[in-house]
Amino acid sequence: MLNSLNGVGSWQVVQKSATQPSFFRLVFVPETNIMLTESSKRTASVSPMDQIDQRKSVLLLSGGLDSATVLAMAVREGFACHCVSFDYGQRHRFEIAAAARVADSLGAASHRVAQLDPAAFAGSALTGDIAVPKGGGGGGNAIPVTYVPARNLIFLSYAVGLAEVLGARDIFIGVNQLDYSGYPDCRAEFIAAFERAANLATKAGVEGSPCRIRTPLIDMTKAQIIRAGTDLGVEYALTRSCYDPDQDGLACGGCEACMLRRAGFEQAGVADPTGYAGAGCKA
Repeated sequence: MLNSLNGVGSWQVVQKSATQPSFFRLVFVPETNIMLTESSKRTASVSPMDQIDQRKSVLLLSGGLDSATVLAMAVREGFACHCVSFDYGQRHRFEIAAAARVADSLGAASHRVAQLDPAAFAGSALTGDIAVPKGGGGGGNAIPVTYVPARNLIFLSYAVGLAEVLGARDIFIGVNQLDYSGYPDCRAEFIAAFERAANLATKAGVEGSPCRIRTPLIDMTKAQIIRAGTDLGVEYALTRSCYDPDQDGLACGGCEACMLRRAGFEQAGVADPTGYAGAGCKA
């Protein structure tokens, strides 16, 4: 069937068993009742591998836990993933090397690092001299000082341009609005609005080939993400999440990113492979 060749469908969180109600797993459910056009009928005779090679996507790969999981999901769906990481002067630049390792481990079609002017992202604890809050001291419901101005807006704009150049339609990003730091550019409302704007602003969108911003993690908890990635073979030891690592790349253990990551592994019942500073273990 064409849908099985193309991997068209959706990821769904399902209960693992009645005896373990708190445990979930993620399954890819192919769509059914897909109408075959004449061109689709012709390509249905192509081998599955040939069909998969023709499916291009652009994927924002930070080197962290979430984007690594999204890459594994996209590869599972049959996409040839062209990954992009960004060097914008972030203090946690160790994530860029982690992204390269993750891309290689999961079989990305390509991986590039885009250099951006750090001045455009000033004023954040991740790019300036502001201290990174530790121990949950982020200021209640206020947007934390680790917010980077318009980061996902800029990253996604770059991805849309690259997708148009490559002839890709799907753009993957690992944003999440449950276990996250409250950044406004991680919300479903932003993603929907950006997708509409992108399709009004591009030749591909205007001429009938609109891009799709894919956010498979948007409503998943960190524990659900970790279980899903574990099932898909993600090596989380390769990833980096810490906002304030030491000079050797070891995680601080106290920033919000570390706390969310650590709690996620604990709740998922999966061993945490993170190297923490002062813990006597390697990154």
